[in-house]
Amino acid sequence: MISIQKVDKYFGDYHALCDINIDVPQGQVVIVLGPSGSGKSTLCRTINRLETIDSGEIHIDGHLLPEEGKHLAKLREEVGMVFQQFNLFAHKTILENVALAPKKVKKKSKAEAEKRAMELLDRVGIANQAQKYPAQLSGGQQQRVAIARALAMEPKVMLFDEPTSALDPEMVQEVLDVMSSLAKEGMTMLVVTHEMGFAKKVGDRVLFMAEGAIVEDTDPETFFSNPESDRAKDFLGKILGH
Repeated sequence: MISIQKVDKYFGDYHALCDINIDVPQGQVVIVLGPSGSGKSTLCRTINRLETIDSGEIHIDGHLLPEEGKHLAKLREEVGMVFQQFNLFAHKTILENVALAPKKVKKKSKAEAEKRAMELLDRVGIANQAQKYPAQLSGGQQQRVAIARALAMEPKVMLFDEPTSALDPEMVQEVLDVMSSLAKEGMTMLVVTHEMGFAKKVGDRVLFMAEGAIVEDTDPETFFSNPESDRAKDFLGKILGH
């Protein structure tokens, strides 16, 4: 579903992504872990070309990620993205936020877009908030709206860039629960996170990054119980206190 081959990315002299090679089959949940500044978010952002790459190729569902233009817009529809910040339109209701892109981009009728938006709000557990504005919702609720909004485009892949890191601790679980249910339904997901419990329970695979490179690529059980690299051992020691 996602194929990344020989991808390099520089910010000036800084080598942000170093020869990245990943294949993610359909339905797999890939957790990306690593210290701050290791390239996790940059990797996530290159997959729908929010960041351009300097060399290499990225394919989504067999199609080369185009550099720009209509084809890029089309492919972006197939890749949903949820960020740390919710990026909701403050002057639109929750329902309008979720229905907007299907109306504008997919040219769905207002009735059709809003019906689907209500189904998705119900799915993420906040249908009763549909007529409120983002400022009236908690952070956890806003992030669930952001997930519903991404799903409204019927993506083949969902990217999550630290979706719970801006939330108060008591709101984290409600967002992770929605992500877990998506995983169970077979959504292909790439998740940058610091939530180790989620990584262990929901991930099919862990990519551990350091200094722009993928240092380990293994299953969660192996990664958490027996990491190979000193970098990963050091990282887990700091996070889990081993």
